[in-house]
Amino acid sequence: MYNVVGVRFKKAGKIYYFDPMDLEIEKDSHVIVETVRGVEHGQVVVGPKQVDENDIVLPLKKVIRIADQKDRLIVEENHTAALEAFEVCCEKISTHKLDMKLVDVEYTFDRNKVIFYFTADGRVDFRELVKDLAAIFRTRIELRQIGVRDEAKMLGGIGPCGRMLCCSTFLGDFEPVSIKMAKDQNLSLNPTKISGLCGRLMCCLKYENDEYEAAKEVMPDVGEIVTTPEGSGKVVGLNILERILQVNVFNLERVLEFTIDEITKEGAISAQATE
Repeated sequence: MYNVVGVRFKKAGKIYYFDPMDLEIEKDSHVIVETVRGVEHGQVVVGPKQVDENDIVLPLKKVIRIADQKDRLIVEENHTAALEAFEVCCEKISTHKLDMKLVDVEYTFDRNKVIFYFTADGRVDFRELVKDLAAIFRTRIELRQIGVRDEAKMLGGIGPCGRMLCCSTFLGDFEPVSIKMAKDQNLSLNPTKISGLCGRLMCCLKYENDEYEAAKEVMPDVGEIVTTPEGSGKVVGLNILERILQVNVFNLERVLEFTIDEITKEGAISAQATE
C-alpha cells in the first residue's frame, strides 16, 4: 500500500496521485508538485489515503511543498502572461495564414514551457509558428491539438438543460457515448436535440444508460404479446425507469397500464406449459 494525495490542476480535470512525503497535507490545500511537464501548482482534492499498487502509476512523483502566498502570486502572474501570449499567438496564426483555432494558453508553474491548445480540421504545419513563438517567449513551446470535446471543457458554457456544462464542472474524463444510448432511452434522434455545445452526443446520455439496459433485460419490447390480470394484450408503450407498461388489452379494446410484476410474457407461458 502507498500513501498518496490526489491533486487536480484544472477545474474538473483529471486527478493525479502524488507522494505527500512527510508533509501534513489536508484536502483543499494548494501544493507545488513535480510532474512530467515540470514543476506545477495544483489543489488537493483527495486527502491522504492508502491505495493499492494497481491503482497508481509508479514511480510516484513527489509533493515538493505546500503552496504559500508567494506561489499563488506566481500563479496569477502566469495567468496574466498566458492571456498576453494568447493574443500574440493569434496574431502569428493570422500572419502565417494557418487553418487552426487557438483555444487556450497555459504556462507551467516554473515557466519552463508554454502550451498552446488549438483545434483544427486536419494536420497543421506549424513549424514556422513555433520558431516565431520561441523567439518571442524564449522558452520551450508546445502546440497541442485537441478535440471539440476538450475545447468545450476548457471554454465552458451552458448546456441545453440550462446548467453549466458537465465536462467543465465535474466530469474528469470523457466516456464513450453512442446513438444506441439515445435509442434505448426513447429519445429523439434529431441531432440538435441530443448534441451538446461541442456538436457531439451529450455526455449525460451515459448517466442513466445502465439503468435502461438493466430494465430492458426484464421488460418486453413494444409490440410483444403479454398476459395481464385483465387478459392478453399487446405492449404499445414503455416507461422503463418506473417499470410500467402500456398494454392494449384485446378483450377490453383499451390501453391500460401495468407494472412489470403484473404481466407475464406469452413466450414464458408457452415454455412452462411445454415442460
